[in-house]
Amino acid sequence: MTEKTEKRLSPSRKELKLRARTRNKKPKFVRAESWKYDRFSLSWRKPRGLDNKIRRKIKGWPPGASMGYKGPKVARFLHPSGYREVIVFNVADLAKIDINTQAARIAHRVGKRKRALIIAEAKKLNIKILNLKVSAVTEKKEEEAEGEEAVAEQVEETAKEKKTEEKAKKPKQAKKEEKKKAPKKTKSKAKKEKGKQ
Repeated sequence: MTEKTEKRLSPSRKELKLRARTRNKKPKFVRAESWKYDRFSLSWRKPRGLDNKIRRKIKGWPPGASMGYKGPKVARFLHPSGYREVIVFNVADLAKIDINTQAARIAHRVGKRKRALIIAEAKKLNIKILNLKVSAVTEKKEEEAEGEEAVAEQVEETAKEKKTEEKAKKPKQAKKEEKKKAPKKTKSKAKKEKGKQ
């Protein structure tokens, strides 16, 4: 198999399995009295009330989130792919990444041109980029925006062309309008003129 077609295994499978096992043992933390009121969602909120039973850890009430439920230290801050994330701002930052244990995440404030350079260099160095799909989506959006701008420019150009054509036609139209504005002879005036002749 070549390097490109070869699928890389997760570098820290044991740690991820350990994290999954400990996560299964943890209780599901729910918001205090969310089972009582429909207006409360089940998602966890820190209890702050003076008499709150979950905050006071009273027996018989659901457990609250606390430091004791932390995940294993070995697997902490691991990406689901098994790599540790390193935020990359430019091409030089790629040199600091360890290919076996770390993966790059391109910073969101990096522009389109620099992002393309980073992606090209990462492919050469065989570095995994975690938000490659996100950047592709943003590029598509940018292309669509550029397409919309081009359409808008075409519409403006056609409007300008129409205006120039109208200006060219104006002398002819002005003559027609002058004829219309000239006083019309009524039948009675026409008869009087004939009588005079």
